[in-house]
Amino acid sequence: MSAISDITARAPLVDPFQRAITYLRVSVTDRCDFRCVYCMSEHMNFLPKKELLTLEELDRVSTAFVERGVRKLRITGGEPLVRRNIMSFFEAMSRHLESGALEELTVTTNGSQLQRFAKGLHAAGVRRINVSIDTLDHDKFKAITRWGSLDKVLAGLDAAQQAGLKVKINTVALKGVNEDELESMLRWAHGRGMDMTIIETMPMGEIEEDRTDQYLPLSLVRARLAQALTLEDIPYKTGGPARYVEVKETGGRLGFITPMTHNFCESCNRVRLTCTGTLYMCLGQDDAADLREAVRASEGNELLHQRIAEAIARKPKGHDFVIDRRSKKPSVGRHMSLTGG
Repeated sequence: MSAISDITARAPLVDPFQRAITYLRVSVTDRCDFRCVYCMSEHMNFLPKKELLTLEELDRVSTAFVERGVRKLRITGGEPLVRRNIMSFFEAMSRHLESGALEELTVTTNGSQLQRFAKGLHAAGVRRINVSIDTLDHDKFKAITRWGSLDKVLAGLDAAQQAGLKVKINTVALKGVNEDELESMLRWAHGRGMDMTIIETMPMGEIEEDRTDQYLPLSLVRARLAQALTLEDIPYKTGGPARYVEVKETGGRLGFITPMTHNFCESCNRVRLTCTGTLYMCLGQDDAADLREAVRASEGNELLHQRIAEAIARKPKGHDFVIDRRSKKPSVGRHMSLTGG
């Protein structure tokens, strides 16, 4: 690579709306050991292994983004901890924490594998994780996840906290399913020293369920919670899209992610890499860039950096999420498990 192109390759990533791209979410697998009703079909067709980036290729692409100014790396799936040899990837990424190039390495998980991997994650420099739990009712948990065990997830939470990981609970608000539990879940999470974020269901991928029945606006959730709790807006940020309040009665933080009722696009600093090497500049748009082809075309990274720069130059101002009550179709055809959280 020439000196000029090397400088260009390492220039910080800034989109057409002058937003610096400092946050990369990397899906390491489309597979999961749950089949959550709002996320997946029960009978998913998963990708053949050859289409997935190898862990070495994921390292190469992630490192290219770190070189371009990405400061936060979140590992997602599917369920990221079911990918074979995944701890070697976390261990490899820890070098960027040690060098100071990366501020944070985090993971979003369903918690099923935390008993096995919590200590290893902490050893690799992970300090904060998100765990997705939508109910504390064992029967409902089984109904929502289809294949999951709440006891196993709760044991994973214990292991994570014992390992020194700070845990945030992510809960998708589902009309008629868990809306009556959200206050008690909040008190439970805060009682264990865990923050919590409530998320609106997003219209992604064909599922057996009708999303118009699932959808619960968080404006309504917040109004209900405010009847029993004192919610004070705070400027706290984690780099993600949540808007936070402090709950006076518990002393804990509660986040709201509202892609439907109040999108978070104006300050979007993130892009998403799928396990196949496809880069999505926006969760709610279908425009994407193929980085796998660039990685496999040569041993050098010049073409990869070029593709990344071209992609960021197309990052849109915002998404097109809508729950379509006429067609019942998702706004985006791919499943959340493919894109990665």
